[in-house]
Amino acid sequence: MDNFLEWFFEFISEILKGFAMIFLGLWNGLKQIFNIKQYIEIFKEHSTQFGAVEWVLAILAIIVVIAIFLLLIWIIILAVRKYIRFRHSIVSNEDLLQEIAVLQQRVLKAVKEKDEIMAMKVAQMGVPGSGALSLAAGSFGAAGAEGEGGEMQGQVIEAGIVQTTDSRFSKLIEVDQFYANYTPPEYNNEITLEQLVDEFRNFACSRMQLYYEPKTIRLFLAGMASTKLIILQGISGTGKTSLPYSFGKFLGMDTTIASVQPSWRDRTELFGYFNEFTKNFNETEVLRRIYSSGYNDDINLILLDEMNIARIEYYFAEMLSILEMPNADEWELDIVPNAWSTDPAKINHGKIHISQNIWYIGTANNDDSTFAISDKVYDRAQPINLDAKGIEFEAPDTPPMHLSYTHLNQLFEDAYKYYPVSEANLKKIHQLDLWVIEKLRVAFGNRIMKQMLLFVPVYIASGGKELEGIDYVLATKVFRKFESLNIAMLRDELKELCTYLETLFGTHTMDESIAYLERLRKLY
Repeated sequence: MDNFLEWFFEFISEILKGFAMIFLGLWNGLKQIFNIKQYIEIFKEHSTQFGAVEWVLAILAIIVVIAIFLLLIWIIILAVRKYIRFRHSIVSNEDLLQEIAVLQQRVLKAVKEKDEIMAMKVAQMGVPGSGALSLAAGSFGAAGAEGEGGEMQGQVIEAGIVQTTDSRFSKLIEVDQFYANYTPPEYNNEITLEQLVDEFRNFACSRMQLYYEPKTIRLFLAGMASTKLIILQGISGTGKTSLPYSFGKFLGMDTTIASVQPSWRDRTELFGYFNEFTKNFNETEVLRRIYSSGYNDDINLILLDEMNIARIEYYFAEMLSILEMPNADEWELDIVPNAWSTDPAKINHGKIHISQNIWYIGTANNDDSTFAISDKVYDRAQPINLDAKGIEFEAPDTPPMHLSYTHLNQLFEDAYKYYPVSEANLKKIHQLDLWVIEKLRVAFGNRIMKQMLLFVPVYIASGGKELEGIDYVLATKVFRKFESLNIAMLRDELKELCTYLETLFGTHTMDESIAYLERLRKLY
């Protein structure tokens, strides 16, 4: 044991000596750097032999050295101040998170107390029934059920519906009243997709002084055929907002515009919410448009302007899930937790059915003021890149028209039937999928293939070419996923992929994809 202690003491002593030498050396170095007395003695020793030029150079050298020292001291001070600010912000954030946690606990406690009070009121009222339905209905029936002096106003619940004379949906009731005597317009059910492209392009030019390339309109229509969510992205001033706006004008059904705000954190800003105090539902124009679409056969567009200025996954999460349901009959939006006898006609037990004649069009800018759009959103949407301003052209005066959803949907169905993706190109896409999986570990996925099989036929029926449509889907839906990879380590693979695309599909057929891959190689 004595031998071990002797060895351990010498071992630790040598380590401590090393640390002592480090600190001693650092201290000696600092003393040497700031040994002003020695610098003065050296200067006196040599300056006696200086000439005029040497005196000037010596003074300049001293000034430069002093300036370097001052610069170093200034940098150290800035670093310390920055660290102090950073540390202060972290502490402030921790305090804020702690305060939020306390507030959440208080909210939960208040909600629990409210539920207990409501349950007591329901028991006092003698409302029949039990379980969650009776308690939820009782919470709304009890509120406002007592008048002055504590007398009951006689609200009762029958078959799970609160019987009342109060109305909580003023705007939706107005929609019911409007469509009670509604006469549908005379729809143009003879137009083809290719004619629709030309008519809308001429209308936008002659009536609104907006200029679009035919390809842009084809992409827009093909996107509508493949998904209910379209994302228009690109630089400012290329017509992202004006495209759906003018398309709504062309169809005689103005596009509903919802300007997304940075404060949007949940669905209430988009669809509204029930105010527990006023007992009214704060209805938004988006909710009104969704509700009214159930009455008409029009093409209804809802524009989410600057959609990524807030996180899309927060305020649009419920709709993203609804749009993914394979059975359209299940597309329902929960609005309120119970039913009132005075609710609008098309609200069924607090739910609104989402009709198939609605499309959501989002505009997105990619800059420091916006959030990145996640893969979850991109996979469910069809991105359309608007990177160039339209070129002016002459067009005949073209009036707006009415186009029914039934006819547009039939045009899409006919396109799927008469212009399906060829078997030869499907085999090539499968080969490309295998190559990308092997080289880059990225797969297409069933959702993207399904959207491609809907997108390409409509693009062809609108006047485009099959390989152009395939190229666009590959560039915007598949190769876009490469941005999440380490591109700097995959430059050779991307160059090889460009060569493989030309070999597989032919020269100058995959221009959109190759241009995108080349941009990736240059940016990363």
